[in-house]
Amino acid sequence: MSEDRLRYRVLTGPDDAAFCERVSAALADGYELHGSPALTFDGSRVIVAQAIVLPPDTAKRA
Repeated sequence: MSEDRLRYRVLTGPDDAAFCERVSAALADGYELHGSPALTFDGSRVIVAQAIVLPPDTAKRA
């Protein structure tokens, strides 16, 4: 991951194994979940969004 990691990110995508892998990778990289996931249906599939944050002592400060 880049040294200039954002403290706040929202991951979005279809609710599938690939999305879960992205969230898991972010957690392994030091991010923490922020709130509950949001789900919507686009007419053919479920789309999920999950906010993630870096703890203040983890993020690079400018």
